[in-house]
Amino acid sequence: MWIALVAFYGIAKGIRETIKKKALETNSVLEVLVVYTVISFIFCLPQAPQAMGLEGIQYLWIAVKAFFVFLAWICGFKALGHLPISIYGVIDLSGVIFSTLLGVIVLGESLNIYQILGLAIMITGFLLLRLRKRNIIEDKEKSSTESTALFVLLAFGCCLFNSISGLMDKILMKNMNSSQMQFFFMLFLVLFYVIYILISRTKIRLTVLKNVWIYVMALLFVAGDKALFMANAYPESSVTVMTLIKQVGTLVAIISGRIVFKEKDVGYRLFCASIILLGIVCGVLGAQLL
Repeated sequence: MWIALVAFYGIAKGIRETIKKKALETNSVLEVLVVYTVISFIFCLPQAPQAMGLEGIQYLWIAVKAFFVFLAWICGFKALGHLPISIYGVIDLSGVIFSTLLGVIVLGESLNIYQILGLAIMITGFLLLRLRKRNIIEDKEKSSTESTALFVLLAFGCCLFNSISGLMDKILMKNMNSSQMQFFFMLFLVLFYVIYILISRTKIRLTVLKNVWIYVMALLFVAGDKALFMANAYPESSVTVMTLIKQVGTLVAIISGRIVFKEKDVGYRLFCASIILLGIVCGVLGAQLL
């Protein structure tokens, strides 16, 4: 059951990445981020009665997790606004490496031969895409290359912060339920953005409320995160295996990049994604054998 929940999260995340780029076509990064966060929190309000009863230290750790996600979203949204969705989706695969290392080092999780093989296959697919991407960038002007490099770096930063957040999910969900985690996580996230707006004196135009993509994105986020928190509550679930399964969202991002944004060179990216998908299958098979 936890595998199905994580797969649902991955699919929802892949669709959400595409919708993010659509939302950014009419509004600024911060406008989308703030309204998206607030709407997501509103969707979580019905869980409030089941969210009470945590201890003080638990609130603190949820706030720390929310801060990492706050940083991840700022980096990710800025990168997504300047990179093709299919490229961004595959860069997101670097989270596999970060999450696997964190799961093994911090949680002491072990990998069997199938999971190691799956990880190796996925990294191969990622490196193949990076090689192709480097060749494409070399054909562009230097100024464009420098700009692209900055946003690629932001995308990697997003992956790192999200990986830390994912690690904290597994640890925190041992002593709380999904409603407690999601409600207070969203509450702290809203507070961080309010503080950021006040400090930066950023103005949010009311026209952003007409951006329907933000509402769809928020609904997918809340549903996907709920499924992920529930999956983390299963004792047999592991960060390393969940990280592999989440990458099904990459296929969604690549395909949607072609369908929605008419991106070119998608065939090669799908080839890389098929290699990655094979790695996911190996990882899931390894999880069944544990």
